[in-house]
Amino acid sequence: MKIELSIVMPCLNEAETISFCINKAKSFLSDNNIQGEVVIGDNGSTDGSQEIAKRLGAIVVNIENKGYGNASIGAINYSKGKYIITADTDDSHDILNLLPFVKKLEEGFDLVIGNRFQGKKLSESMPFLHRYIGNPVLTFIGNLFFKTNIGDFHCGLRAFTREAFNKMNLTTPGMEFASEVIVKASLLNLKITEVPTTVYPSGRSRKAHLRTFPDGWRHLRFLLLYSPKWLFLIPGIFFMLLGLAGTLTTLFSNELISEKYIPLFSGLLLISFQFVVFYALTKIYATNHGLIPRKESYNKLFLYFTLERGLLLGFLLVALGVVLSFFVLHEDTTLEHILNTMVPATTIAAMGIQLILFSFFFSILGLKEEI
Repeated sequence: MKIELSIVMPCLNEAETISFCINKAKSFLSDNNIQGEVVIGDNGSTDGSQEIAKRLGAIVVNIENKGYGNASIGAINYSKGKYIITADTDDSHDILNLLPFVKKLEEGFDLVIGNRFQGKKLSESMPFLHRYIGNPVLTFIGNLFFKTNIGDFHCGLRAFTREAFNKMNLTTPGMEFASEVIVKASLLNLKITEVPTTVYPSGRSRKAHLRTFPDGWRHLRFLLLYSPKWLFLIPGIFFMLLGLAGTLTTLFSNELISEKYIPLFSGLLLISFQFVVFYALTKIYATNHGLIPRKESYNKLFLYFTLERGLLLGFLLVALGVVLSFFVLHEDTTLEHILNTMVPATTIAAMGIQLILFSFFFSILGLKEEI
């Protein structure tokens, strides 16, 4: 019979708890009359986890490349279900109550996330730093960057359709896999929802694989790299406006800010301009290589900004900087006045040269868009 649901669980040395997880998964399928399978993505266990899983009737897929993401993706690729639910093998997830996830998928949602904060709060089910600091902070950042409305970004109990999985093209090897699923689904405009779920204290006696600070950083790094707008564009525009305002103020109003700050503001203007330029290059590269889904606004970018327009604006900035420098060097004035004008003039010329170089590189990256 055709497999309707695949319950996929990554595993690395979970002999203490894997039997409970598999039995719960099989009981759920049987009790709800769902044609399904249990697939274990084993990541090189040495404690007999594979033998236990096989004895209980689960499908065991050996994944050589280490990492939570690798184990999950490898097992999902091997599975056959129309719907997929991922869970951990430490017996912390409520695998007996997966029906809300399945119903949401049947209603037409592409991705269903478990929300542990809406379920029962059990003592010792989640470390203090994870419950009150790490998860809330990363969830807030994820929602802000990617315009989602998820209450628990990192719950390992989640469900998605086979079609959604194929579209997301998931690639991250480690714990950041949890973030990648939501980020990719959001960028692809997939239908996302969440359901309450309860997390229990882990059934294992050994230390968890999850490392609080290294894995937290991996999640944060992934969110930043997949949102160049927040990493480069918004800070760049903010500091560019600050540098421009400061430069103009020092030039025309000596009473408010000392002229000695002109080099500082000019340098800030130049650096922030590089941020904006790097945002554009990162966006193009990531889109062309399939890291970020292509949007209609991306195609319009090559219509509004062309090599010719970029070169024209760049040469105008260079010319403006040269002209300002020429006039001030030929004035009979103080050295302080010369420097206070030369610094902004040099900055303008440098920005023009950067814009010229950027225009050529921009055009190279967009060649296939022009064909």
